Amino acid sequence: MSLLEVSGLTASYGAAQALFGVDLTVDQGEVVALMGRNGVGKTTTVRAICRMMASGGGLRFDGVDLHGLASHKAARLGIGLVPEGRRCFRDLTVVENLVAAARPGPWDVDQVFQLFPRLGERRQQRAASLSGGEQQMLAIGRALTTNPRLLVLDEATEGLAPLIRDQIWQAILRLKTEHGMSILLIDKLVREIANVSDRAVILERGRTVWTGGIAMLTPEVTSRFVGV
Repeated sequence: MSLLEVSGLTASYGAAQALFGVDLTVDQGEVVALMGRNGVGKTTTVRAICRMMASGGGLRFDGVDLHGLASHKAARLGIGLVPEGRRCFRDLTVVENLVAAARPGPWDVDQVFQLFPRLGERRQQRAASLSGGEQQMLAIGRALTTNPRLLVLDEATEGLAPLIRDQIWQAILRLKTEHGMSILLIDKLVREIANVSDRAVILERGRTVWTGGIAMLTPEVTSRFVGV
């Protein structure tokens, strides 16, 4: 049984339907990339999984039906979200951000500082004073201190300088190889996605149109479904 099972997922914003049938799974210890052009429903899918909006279809996490659960209850089941736009607590320090939603488990402040030494150097700075890349590291660290069973990364490297972006991809690879973490990630960087992912799922117009092992993600596939 997969850790996350999504089948025929539908969702709407008022009268406007956004998802018409999304199918994806994430197994224990697997990294799955959710891909597609802008506006095809990737973030809406994440919002539905994290119970930030109503949805229909099949949606189960470790066998538990997520429909009807509030977002905080989905988080307590073990779904950790790194949202698009970071959304750090700007007036709290780095350490205060990390402990604000912390739950018992192996991921604590010290573990986050090992993954992102840069944060350790700025532990007493307010989040508002950090660079965009440092805030993204903090958002990832904050999700990790909830000790999730599934980490969901929504555009974790968007708009960042290449050096910082590389550091975050290296951290994601470490989460996979050293910690065996299950990850669902959304990004547009095909080469980087291929370096860390086991499988990819591609959406188009609110539906799953392609899924396969990362070795099957050929330039022809990405040109057809992901390219501009």
